[in-house]
Amino acid sequence: MAERLRIGMIGLGMAAAPHAKSLIDLRDEVEVAAVFSPSPERRAAFGGKYFFPVAGSIDTILDDGSIAAVLVLTPPSSHLDLVRRAAAAGKHVLLEKPLEITHERSRELVDVAEHAGIRLGVVLQLRFRKSIAEVRRLLDEGQLGEIVSVSARLNNWRPQSYYDQPGRGTKARDGGGVLLTQAIHTLDQMIALTGLPSEVAAYAATSKAHRMETEDVAHAVMRFANGAIGAISATTAAYPGFPDGIDILGTKGSARLGPSGALLSFLDGTERTVSDGTRGSGAGADPMAFSNDNHRAVLADFLAALRDRRDPKVSGREALEAHRLIDAILRSSETGSRVTL
Repeated sequence: MAERLRIGMIGLGMAAAPHAKSLIDLRDEVEVAAVFSPSPERRAAFGGKYFFPVAGSIDTILDDGSIAAVLVLTPPSSHLDLVRRAAAAGKHVLLEKPLEITHERSRELVDVAEHAGIRLGVVLQLRFRKSIAEVRRLLDEGQLGEIVSVSARLNNWRPQSYYDQPGRGTKARDGGGVLLTQAIHTLDQMIALTGLPSEVAAYAATSKAHRMETEDVAHAVMRFANGAIGAISATTAAYPGFPDGIDILGTKGSARLGPSGALLSFLDGTERTVSDGTRGSGAGADPMAFSNDNHRAVLADFLAALRDRRDPKVSGREALEAHRLIDAILRSSETGSRVTL
Protein backbone atom coordinates (compact mmCIF):
# COMPACT_ATOMS: atom_id res chain seq x y z
CA MET A 1 0.00 0.00 0.00
CA ALA A 2 1.28 3.46 -0.91
CA GLU A 3 2.02 5.82 1.95
CA ARG A 4 -1.05 7.76 2.98
CA LEU A 5 -1.06 11.49 2.35
CA ARG A 6 -1.34 13.54 5.54
CA ILE A 7 -3.86 16.34 5.43
CA GLY A 8 -5.18 19.03 7.77
CA MET A 9 -8.67 20.52 7.97
CA ILE A 10 -9.25 24.19 8.80
CA GLY A 11 -12.87 25.11 9.53
CA LEU A 12 -15.33 22.78 11.25
CA GLY A 13 -18.68 24.40 10.49
CA MET A 14 -21.67 23.13 8.53
CA ALA A 15 -19.63 22.36 5.41
CA ALA A 16 -17.20 20.06 7.23
CA ALA A 17 -19.46 17.02 7.75
CA PRO A 18 -19.49 15.63 4.17
CA HIS A 19 -15.73 16.14 3.99
CA ALA A 20 -15.20 14.29 7.25
CA LYS A 21 -17.33 11.37 6.05
CA SER A 22 -15.43 11.31 2.76
CA LEU A 23 -12.04 11.36 4.48
CA ILE A 24 -13.11 8.36 6.53
CA ASP A 25 -14.24 6.60 3.34
CA LEU A 26 -10.80 7.31 1.80
CA ARG A 27 -8.79 6.35 4.88
CA ASP A 28 -6.63 3.93 2.90
CA GLU A 29 -5.33 6.90 0.88
CA VAL A 30 -5.36 9.80 3.33
CA GLU A 31 -4.63 10.42 7.00
CA VAL A 32 -6.26 13.35 8.80
CA ALA A 33 -3.34 14.73 10.78
CA ALA A 34 -5.23 17.52 12.54
CA VAL A 35 -8.43 19.58 12.43
CA PHE A 36 -8.90 23.15 13.65
CA SER A 37 -11.65 25.62 14.47
CA PRO A 38 -11.31 28.88 16.40
CA SER A 39 -14.06 27.57 18.70
CA PRO A 40 -12.77 25.17 21.41
CA GLU A 41 -16.28 23.74 21.79
CA ARG A 42 -16.54 23.03 18.07
CA ARG A 43 -13.07 21.45 18.04
CA ALA A 44 -13.99 19.15 20.90
CA ALA A 45 -17.35 18.16 19.42
CA PHE A 46 -15.97 17.54 15.93
CA GLY A 47 -12.90 15.64 17.10
CA GLY A 48 -15.04 13.49 19.36
CA LYS A 49 -17.55 12.67 16.65
CA TYR A 50 -15.06 11.78 13.91
CA PHE A 51 -12.07 10.78 16.07
CA PHE A 52 -9.68 13.14 14.29
CA PRO A 53 -6.71 14.71 16.11
CA VAL A 54 -7.47 18.30 17.14
CA ALA A 55 -5.04 21.21 16.74
CA GLY A 56 -5.08 24.19 19.07
CA SER A 57 -4.07 26.65 16.33
CA ILE A 58 -3.75 26.98 12.58
CA ASP A 59 0.01 27.27 12.98
CA THR A 60 0.12 23.73 14.38
CA ILE A 61 -1.12 22.52 10.99
CA LEU A 62 0.82 24.91 8.77
CA ASP A 63 4.13 24.38 10.62
CA ASP A 64 3.92 20.57 10.40
CA GLY A 65 6.19 19.56 7.54
CA SER A 66 4.57 16.12 7.31
CA ILE A 67 1.21 17.63 6.31
CA ALA A 68 1.10 17.95 2.53
CA ALA A 69 -2.25 19.67 2.06
CA VAL A 70 -5.06 21.46 3.86
CA LEU A 71 -8.81 21.58 3.41
CA VAL A 72 -10.00 25.14 3.92
CA LEU A 73 -13.68 25.09 4.90
CA THR A 74 -13.98 28.53 6.48
CA PRO A 75 -16.22 31.49 5.52
CA PRO A 76 -15.38 32.99 2.10
CA SER A 77 -13.96 36.25 3.45
CA SER A 78 -11.11 34.32 5.12
CA HIS A 79 -10.03 32.34 2.05
CA LEU A 80 -7.45 34.69 0.54
CA ASP A 81 -5.52 35.06 3.78
CA LEU A 82 -5.57 31.33 4.49
CA VAL A 83 -4.45 30.41 0.98
CA ARG A 84 -1.61 32.92 1.30
CA ARG A 85 -0.53 31.27 4.55
CA ALA A 86 -0.85 27.77 3.15
CA ALA A 87 1.10 28.74 0.03
CA ALA A 88 3.86 30.27 2.15
CA ALA A 89 4.04 26.96 4.03
CA GLY A 90 4.22 25.01 0.76
CA LYS A 91 0.94 23.18 1.33
CA HIS A 92 -1.58 22.31 -1.38
CA VAL A 93 -5.14 23.50 -0.81
CA LEU A 94 -8.60 22.07 -1.35
CA LEU A 95 -10.90 25.07 -0.91
CA GLU A 96 -14.61 25.17 -0.21
CA LYS A 97 -16.53 27.32 -2.69
CA PRO A 98 -16.75 30.21 -3.42
CA LEU A 99 -13.15 31.23 -3.97
CA GLU A 100 -13.60 34.57 -2.19
CA ILE A 101 -16.12 37.37 -1.64
CA THR A 102 -15.35 39.34 -4.82
CA HIS A 103 -14.16 38.49 -8.31
CA GLU A 104 -11.02 40.58 -7.74
CA ARG A 105 -10.10 38.78 -4.50
CA SER A 106 -10.85 35.45 -6.18
CA ARG A 107 -8.43 36.23 -9.01
CA GLU A 108 -5.78 37.27 -6.51
CA LEU A 109 -6.25 34.02 -4.59
CA VAL A 110 -5.75 31.94 -7.74
CA ASP A 111 -2.66 33.99 -8.64
CA VAL A 112 -1.18 33.44 -5.17
CA ALA A 113 -1.55 29.67 -5.50
CA GLU A 114 -0.15 29.56 -9.03
CA HIS A 115 2.85 31.75 -8.21
CA ALA A 116 3.65 29.60 -5.17
CA GLY A 117 3.46 26.42 -7.24
CA ILE A 118 0.87 24.72 -5.03
CA ARG A 119 -2.13 22.76 -6.28
CA LEU A 120 -5.47 24.47 -5.69
CA GLY A 121 -8.69 22.50 -5.91
CA VAL A 122 -12.17 23.93 -5.37
CA VAL A 123 -15.15 22.10 -3.89
CA LEU A 124 -17.64 22.37 -6.73
CA GLN A 125 -18.58 18.77 -6.22
CA LEU A 126 -21.49 18.53 -8.64
CA ARG A 127 -19.02 18.69 -11.52
CA PHE A 128 -18.21 15.06 -10.65
CA ARG A 129 -21.68 13.73 -11.49
CA LYS A 130 -21.84 10.90 -14.03
CA SER A 131 -24.52 12.79 -15.95
CA ILE A 132 -22.26 15.81 -16.42
CA ALA A 133 -19.52 13.63 -17.89
CA GLU A 134 -21.95 11.90 -20.24
CA VAL A 135 -23.56 15.10 -21.53
CA ARG A 136 -20.10 16.59 -22.04
CA ARG A 137 -19.16 13.55 -24.13
CA LEU A 138 -22.30 13.84 -26.25
CA LEU A 139 -21.64 17.52 -26.88
CA ASP A 140 -18.00 16.89 -27.78
CA GLU A 141 -19.00 14.15 -30.22
CA GLY A 142 -21.75 16.27 -31.79
CA GLN A 143 -24.53 13.85 -30.88
CA LEU A 144 -26.74 16.68 -29.64
CA GLY A 145 -25.84 18.88 -32.60
CA GLU A 146 -25.27 22.60 -32.21
CA ILE A 147 -26.57 24.21 -29.04
CA VAL A 148 -29.52 26.54 -29.67
CA SER A 149 -30.75 27.22 -26.13
CA VAL A 150 -29.58 26.77 -22.53
CA SER A 151 -31.42 27.28 -19.27
CA ALA A 152 -30.30 26.83 -15.67
CA ARG A 153 -32.59 27.04 -12.65
CA LEU A 154 -32.19 26.77 -8.90
CA ASN A 155 -35.32 26.93 -6.74
CA ASN A 156 -34.13 26.48 -3.15
CA TRP A 157 -35.86 27.32 0.09
CA ARG A 158 -34.06 28.80 3.07
CA PRO A 159 -36.07 29.94 6.12
CA GLN A 160 -35.32 33.30 7.72
CA SER A 161 -33.50 31.48 10.53
CA TYR A 162 -30.83 30.51 7.98
CA TYR A 163 -30.07 34.18 7.29
CA ASP A 164 -30.31 35.13 10.95
CA GLN A 165 -26.99 33.37 11.55
CA PRO A 166 -24.21 35.95 12.05
CA GLY A 167 -22.66 36.94 8.70
CA ARG A 168 -24.93 34.72 6.59
CA GLY A 169 -25.86 36.39 3.32
CA THR A 170 -23.71 39.47 3.94
CA LYS A 171 -21.22 41.04 1.55
CA ALA A 172 -18.55 41.21 4.25
CA ARG A 173 -18.49 37.49 5.08
CA ASP A 174 -20.18 35.60 2.22
CA GLY A 175 -19.71 38.09 -0.61
CA GLY A 176 -23.27 37.69 -1.86
CA GLY A 177 -26.49 35.75 -1.64
CA VAL A 178 -28.11 33.01 -3.69
CA LEU A 179 -25.77 33.34 -6.69
CA LEU A 180 -22.45 32.98 -4.88
CA THR A 181 -23.61 30.64 -2.12
CA GLN A 182 -26.10 28.26 -3.79
CA ALA A 183 -26.39 28.80 -7.56
CA ILE A 184 -22.62 28.73 -8.10
CA HIS A 185 -22.91 24.93 -8.28
CA THR A 186 -25.54 25.04 -11.03
CA LEU A 187 -23.70 27.73 -12.96
CA ASP A 188 -20.40 25.85 -12.70
CA GLN A 189 -22.03 22.74 -14.18
CA MET A 190 -23.60 24.78 -16.98
CA ILE A 191 -20.28 26.43 -17.85
CA ALA A 192 -18.52 23.05 -17.85
CA LEU A 193 -20.97 21.92 -20.54
CA THR A 194 -21.59 25.03 -22.63
CA GLY A 195 -18.81 27.47 -21.80
CA LEU A 196 -19.47 31.04 -20.71
CA PRO A 197 -22.10 33.13 -22.46
CA SER A 198 -20.78 36.12 -24.37
CA GLU A 199 -23.22 38.57 -22.73
CA VAL A 200 -25.88 38.72 -20.03
CA ALA A 201 -28.69 41.04 -18.97
CA ALA A 202 -30.08 40.50 -15.49
CA TYR A 203 -32.09 41.52 -12.46
CA ALA A 204 -31.22 40.57 -8.87
CA ALA A 205 -33.03 41.58 -5.70
CA THR A 206 -33.82 40.85 -2.09
CA SER A 207 -37.39 39.59 -2.03
CA LYS A 208 -40.01 40.09 0.66
CA ALA A 209 -39.43 36.48 1.73
CA HIS A 210 -36.24 37.35 3.62
CA ARG A 211 -34.53 40.02 5.67
CA MET A 212 -30.94 39.98 4.40
CA GLU A 213 -28.34 42.23 2.81
CA THR A 214 -27.78 40.44 -0.48
CA GLU A 215 -29.92 38.93 -3.24
CA ASP A 216 -32.22 35.95 -2.70
CA VAL A 217 -33.64 36.03 -6.23
CA ALA A 218 -31.95 36.58 -9.60
CA HIS A 219 -32.98 36.19 -13.23
CA ALA A 220 -30.79 36.63 -16.29
CA VAL A 221 -30.95 36.15 -20.02
CA MET A 222 -27.81 35.32 -21.92
CA ARG A 223 -26.40 34.99 -25.40
CA PHE A 224 -23.59 32.67 -26.46
CA ALA A 225 -20.95 33.26 -29.10
CA ASN A 226 -22.63 30.83 -31.55
CA GLY A 227 -25.92 32.75 -31.32
CA ALA A 228 -27.62 30.43 -28.82
CA ILE A 229 -29.68 32.17 -26.15
CA GLY A 230 -30.72 31.10 -22.70
CA ALA A 231 -31.88 32.00 -19.21
CA ILE A 232 -30.78 31.66 -15.60
CA SER A 233 -33.05 31.76 -12.57
CA ALA A 234 -31.98 31.34 -8.95
CA THR A 235 -33.70 31.86 -5.63
CA THR A 236 -33.82 30.73 -2.01
CA ALA A 237 -37.43 31.91 -1.69
CA ALA A 238 -39.06 28.88 -3.37
CA TYR A 239 -40.86 27.10 -0.53
CA PRO A 240 -40.44 24.18 0.19
CA GLY A 241 -37.57 23.81 -2.30
CA PHE A 242 -37.70 22.23 -5.77
CA PRO A 243 -35.25 20.27 -7.93
CA ASP A 244 -32.63 22.30 -9.75
CA GLY A 245 -31.92 21.70 -13.39
CA ILE A 246 -30.08 22.51 -16.58
CA ASP A 247 -31.66 22.13 -20.03
CA ILE A 248 -29.49 22.08 -23.13
CA LEU A 249 -31.35 22.09 -26.43
CA GLY A 250 -29.45 21.15 -29.57
CA THR A 251 -30.21 20.70 -33.24
CA LYS A 252 -30.05 16.88 -32.85
CA GLY A 253 -31.52 16.42 -29.39
CA SER A 254 -31.73 17.70 -25.87
CA ALA A 255 -30.32 17.01 -22.42
CA ARG A 256 -32.33 17.69 -19.28
CA LEU A 257 -30.21 17.46 -16.14
CA GLY A 258 -31.92 17.15 -12.76
CA PRO A 259 -30.49 16.72 -9.26
CA SER A 260 -29.85 12.98 -9.64
CA GLY A 261 -29.26 12.38 -13.33
CA ALA A 262 -30.10 13.31 -16.90
CA LEU A 263 -32.76 12.57 -19.50
CA LEU A 264 -31.34 12.46 -23.02
CA SER A 265 -33.72 12.76 -25.98
CA PHE A 266 -32.68 12.48 -29.63
CA LEU A 267 -34.39 13.49 -32.88
CA ASP A 268 -34.54 9.86 -34.02
CA GLY A 269 -37.07 9.25 -31.24
CA THR A 270 -34.77 7.44 -28.84
CA GLU A 271 -34.37 8.39 -25.20
CA ARG A 272 -32.18 7.22 -22.37
CA THR A 273 -31.40 8.22 -18.82
CA VAL A 274 -28.16 8.57 -16.88
CA SER A 275 -28.38 8.09 -13.12
CA ASP A 276 -25.87 9.70 -10.78
CA GLY A 277 -26.73 7.27 -8.00
CA THR A 278 -26.71 10.03 -5.38
CA ARG A 279 -29.30 10.89 -2.73
CA GLY A 280 -30.72 14.28 -1.70
CA SER A 281 -30.06 17.75 -3.04
CA GLY A 282 -30.16 20.23 -0.15
CA ALA A 283 -32.83 22.25 -1.95
CA GLY A 284 -35.05 22.55 1.11
CA ALA A 285 -34.72 23.97 4.60
CA ASP A 286 -31.86 21.58 5.47
CA PRO A 287 -29.03 22.59 3.11
CA MET A 288 -26.99 19.53 4.14
CA ALA A 289 -29.65 16.96 3.16
CA PHE A 290 -27.53 15.10 0.61
CA SER A 291 -25.12 12.19 0.50
CA ASN A 292 -21.36 12.71 0.52
CA ASP A 293 -20.77 10.80 -2.74
CA ASN A 294 -19.74 13.82 -4.78
CA HIS A 295 -17.58 15.23 -1.97
CA ARG A 296 -15.77 11.89 -1.86
CA ALA A 297 -15.18 12.18 -5.60
CA VAL A 298 -13.73 15.70 -5.15
CA LEU A 299 -11.34 14.47 -2.46
CA ALA A 300 -10.35 11.37 -4.43
CA ASP A 301 -9.53 13.53 -7.46
CA PHE A 302 -7.57 15.99 -5.29
CA LEU A 303 -5.48 13.18 -3.81
CA ALA A 304 -4.88 11.72 -7.29
CA ALA A 305 -3.87 15.17 -8.57
CA LEU A 306 -1.22 15.46 -5.86
CA ARG A 307 0.10 11.98 -6.57
CA ASP A 308 0.13 12.57 -10.36
CA ARG A 309 1.43 16.15 -10.09
CA ARG A 310 -1.44 17.58 -12.11
CA ASP A 311 -4.13 20.16 -11.48
CA PRO A 312 -7.34 18.97 -9.81
CA LYS A 313 -10.35 18.58 -12.10
CA VAL A 314 -11.86 21.79 -10.70
CA SER A 315 -8.84 24.04 -10.26
CA GLY A 316 -8.86 27.60 -9.02
CA ARG A 317 -8.57 28.84 -12.61
CA GLU A 318 -11.58 26.69 -13.61
CA ALA A 319 -13.64 27.95 -10.67
CA LEU A 320 -13.02 31.56 -11.68
CA GLU A 321 -15.35 31.11 -14.66
CA ALA A 322 -18.43 30.83 -12.44
CA HIS A 323 -17.26 33.89 -10.52
CA ARG A 324 -16.99 35.81 -13.79
CA LEU A 325 -20.56 34.95 -14.71
CA ILE A 326 -21.94 35.82 -11.26
CA ASP A 327 -20.06 39.13 -11.31
CA ALA A 328 -21.54 39.92 -14.73
CA ILE A 329 -25.09 39.11 -13.57
CA LEU A 330 -24.79 41.38 -10.54
CA ARG A 331 -23.18 44.20 -12.55
CA SER A 332 -25.96 44.01 -15.11
CA SER A 333 -28.56 44.22 -12.35
CA GLU A 334 -26.83 47.19 -10.76
CA THR A 335 -26.29 49.14 -13.98
CA GLY A 336 -29.40 48.15 -15.91
CA SER A 337 -27.20 47.31 -18.90
CA ARG A 338 -26.08 44.23 -20.77
CA VAL A 339 -22.65 43.05 -19.68
CA THR A 340 -20.16 41.47 -22.05
CA LEU A 341 -17.96 38.68 -20.74
